[in-house]
Amino acid sequence: MKNHYIAGQWHDSTEAAISINPSDTNDAIGHYAQASAAQATEAITAAHAAAPEWARSTPQQRADALDRIGSEILARREDLGRLLSSEEGKTLPEGIGEVTRAGNIFKYFAGEALRLRGDKLASVRPGVEIEVTREPVGVVGIIAPWNFPMAIPAWKIAPALAFGNAVVFKPAEIVPGCAWALAEIISRAGLPPGTFNLVMGRGAEVGRVLLDDRRVDAISFTGSVATGRRVAQAAAQRMAKVQLEMGGKNPMVVLNDADIDIAVDCAVQSAFFSTGQRCTASSRLIVEEGVYAAFVSKLQQRTAGLRIGHALEAGTDIGPVASAEQLAQDLRYVAIGQEEGARLLCGGDQVSRKAPGYYLTPAVFVDCSNEMRICREEIFGPVATVIPARDYEHALALSNDTEFGLAAGICSTSLKYVQHFKRHAQAGMVMVNVPTAGVDYHVPFGGRKASSLGAREQGSYAAEFYTTVKTAYIAG
Repeated sequence: MKNHYIAGQWHDSTEAAISINPSDTNDAIGHYAQASAAQATEAITAAHAAAPEWARSTPQQRADALDRIGSEILARREDLGRLLSSEEGKTLPEGIGEVTRAGNIFKYFAGEALRLRGDKLASVRPGVEIEVTREPVGVVGIIAPWNFPMAIPAWKIAPALAFGNAVVFKPAEIVPGCAWALAEIISRAGLPPGTFNLVMGRGAEVGRVLLDDRRVDAISFTGSVATGRRVAQAAAQRMAKVQLEMGGKNPMVVLNDADIDIAVDCAVQSAFFSTGQRCTASSRLIVEEGVYAAFVSKLQQRTAGLRIGHALEAGTDIGPVASAEQLAQDLRYVAIGQEEGARLLCGGDQVSRKAPGYYLTPAVFVDCSNEMRICREEIFGPVATVIPARDYEHALALSNDTEFGLAAGICSTSLKYVQHFKRHAQAGMVMVNVPTAGVDYHVPFGGRKASSLGAREQGSYAAEFYTTVKTAYIAG
């Protein structure tokens, strides 16, 4: 059994859970300890005790530790990618790509540890100088999702450590193997005991302890809107700093002047790769009437040609859905779409392969209305809706008519419309003639409305959440 990591030691537990391979449900990835509330409290105690020492560490110490972590992740990207794809279900090239990104994130924040900036200003009063500096917030509780089990923990843990914070990390319940592998690497990076802690287990038990303990100074959460709202409420009750990344119902607008081949490629990659289980996936394809028929025809051809199979098999385009629960949710929404009157163009079927797994053919609904539930609620699976638009203005209005605001895309060769869309799309990230799903690790990530709350993640903007600003006045 793989155990928790608390105060620099591996700790067992009286309970364990089995991680199952969604490509082959007969294959157990491993047995992983399930933390009790008492163990979660123990991890917080360890982080609280370690935080002052790590806060006083030099930027070089922090940079060296993060660089070691990043180097080992990159050196082991093949086997870690295989683990990730086996546990989460994305294809092996996608799994290796995600691990590579995680390694690069740690390398990037190793540099950021050396680049933390401040300001020195003159006061409006004679004989006084002002210094503005950034300090770590203290203990950071990290609650990560299952869809990017290496990259998202990396982009939370790395800046937290780089800026001098202690960490308690709770991964999603269905991907403990990836979390344990990452923690095992971090455990050998030379951090003081208690600086980094891993507790695996149920959100209702372990997550609740992180939310309620006043020694946890900040909480970074990625997950569903419903859970995010509960996290925000709990943090507000005790005035803890909070950062939330939640859902998306991201639009991709295709205008009459678009290159249709590029638009279809962007749509397929955005809607279906990683089995559609990305918060930046384009689940609403808003297409201007002049190219609607041509776009739908080519989209059907491309979607029908995608190979659905075992995540580790060469040639697989789309792996399985991550869990039985997620598969049931996807199938429920396929039924809802049909009940609402949308036309199911292709896909949406549970299929069998050589090994038992959670396989679903990518579904395309056409002739949809933006008022349908399948166009308003996040499905988080390989289900895309195509919505006709009269013109650009109508397409923009449909694009913004959602409670979410994470990413928005446009496919067009018109500089006029592209520039207007970049300015008026109500989203934190805008993509032009590229898929909405796929972002760089050195620039800010985040959205608006119900998609995000708090400071942006990634890049130099991460300092806004993982540090607090202090202003000092000094008489000469």
